[in-house]
Amino acid sequence: MNILRFAVITAFFAVLPFSHIPAFAASYQKVKVFACEPEWAALAQEIGGDKVEAFSATSATQNPHYIRARPSLISKVRKADLLICSGASLEVGWLPVLLKKASSDLQPGSAGYLMAANLVTMLEVPVVVDRSMGDIHPEGNPHLHLNPYNLIIVGEVLADRLSEIDPGTASFYKNRFQDFSSRMQKAISRWESEAAELKGKPVVVHHKSFSYLIDWLGMKGVGALEPKPGIPPTASHLKNLLQQLRNSPADVIIRTPYDPAGASEWFSEKTGTRAVVLPYTIGGDSQSGDLFALFDRIIALLK
Repeated sequence: MNILRFAVITAFFAVLPFSHIPAFAASYQKVKVFACEPEWAALAQEIGGDKVEAFSATSATQNPHYIRARPSLISKVRKADLLICSGASLEVGWLPVLLKKASSDLQPGSAGYLMAANLVTMLEVPVVVDRSMGDIHPEGNPHLHLNPYNLIIVGEVLADRLSEIDPGTASFYKNRFQDFSSRMQKAISRWESEAAELKGKPVVVHHKSFSYLIDWLGMKGVGALEPKPGIPPTASHLKNLLQQLRNSPADVIIRTPYDPAGASEWFSEKTGTRAVVLPYTIGGDSQSGDLFALFDRIIALLK
């Protein structure tokens, strides 16, 4: 009798339509987010909480322009439900290879394809582009996450995309975004107050990785150690820049953790200007563990 009862119950559940399975049975499946850079993985975690599993293809010590489409990345992108990247050709050297291996859900035009550069006002959009100008991005400067207002803009769209992919959890994502936006706006007010003394301060950069930060804080970019974007510093260019700034020296020289130190250290020694490594993204140093800590740390280092 027990054997017969077991057989009947087993047969019943075997033919039971999937739609009748209790919601909690499927609730353990997290939305898999493939982020091209750490800042977008961090944003996905802020919005998605424990409902998402976010992976970053790059780290703070890697130049996102130049990485390989490794088999491990192909494996990750194949399993992803949503792709979020900076865009504006930042990942042009490797992302197209990954997209060829990704599902149709991650292709341009789908809910699972999100390029931050398509959502915000871009800086340094060139009028003309040719090879003689160096590593110029036709769409504009792609390092847009260093203006925190852009994180709110992208975060709202990300919440919408997560809701579309996982509609049963939509209210959760919307509430998480509202909380993130509120906390970020309060933090922005504090950061702008703390950084008021930086307005108008002249700054030299290694690469134009900090244009959005400089614009947001009202600082003044007066030169770059690279003669052209993506072209390594040369002795002649550094000497010309030295002469150019002799009478109006910069307040600080900044670079990312992945930029070579030599040029900024040489320029610092020749001018007496302090050279600072800013974390640039999540994990750029031991104190930059999330988006809020990142800006806390950047402003502390600049002051």
